[in-house]
Amino acid sequence: MQTRYASSPRETAALTTDQLRSDFLIERVFTPGRIELVYSHYDRMIIGGAMPTAEALALPNPASLKAEYFLERRELGILNVGGAGQVTVDGTAYALGPQDCLYVGKASREVVFRSQDAGQPAKFYLLSAPAHAVHPTARRTRAEATPVEMGALETANRRTIYKYIYAEGIPSCQLVMGLTQLQPGSVWNTMPAHTHDRRMEAYLYFNLPEGQRVLHLMGEPTATRSLWVSNEQAIISPPWSVHTGCGTAAYAFIWGMAGENRAYTDMDAVALHELQ
Repeated sequence: MQTRYASSPRETAALTTDQLRSDFLIERVFTPGRIELVYSHYDRMIIGGAMPTAEALALPNPASLKAEYFLERRELGILNVGGAGQVTVDGTAYALGPQDCLYVGKASREVVFRSQDAGQPAKFYLLSAPAHAVHPTARRTRAEATPVEMGALETANRRTIYKYIYAEGIPSCQLVMGLTQLQPGSVWNTMPAHTHDRRMEAYLYFNLPEGQRVLHLMGEPTATRSLWVSNEQAIISPPWSVHTGCGTAAYAFIWGMAGENRAYTDMDAVALHELQ
């Protein structure tokens, strides 16, 4: 498990492109037959991916957690962006098709990931945050997620937001998780931009066509920085940072947050004329 440390806005403004990518971009989320994990000091979020092929993969217990098992003091959100798969939690199996979500509560001891077809493996995107209470493990399919239509074709940001883990959806301690699909012809995400100083956010960009990229914008509203992101790469977004981007084609992304609350609408809007 890699570790990424927190940086202040002043430090971040002085980083080179390579340093910025090293601190905030997760270039490898999915590796066939492996589980990849990154520990962020922003709200102690763990970001990762499990990509089982012929063999099942068990959620490990990195020594740096100083825990008896991974979810001893944590909760976990799982969203599948690959082929059909299955997640078994303490002996109970949950089928997860493409863009289905599973919440795994604190004190769950064993989590095992499987793909239905090794030739079309599942890709389980993982977000884990510290938890102070036990909430039941629960599945929500994309069809069961709460959709919200936002944006317009005229501003190239027509998109559908699917909410899974949030205050009115699957209950959790502090995780909030969902996905956004941009419509054909739309390329801007999370525009107008915002910050939310009470919680961090992580993005996974996916469904990006071959050879296309996303220009992710981060930083303070008056000192934005940019990162070019490829398909199935993730971004760590600090609480003080805007998080928006523009793709060279339509795409989707998973957003996940952890911090002081689970209110989806907790955001501090930034007017377009304020961005620099």
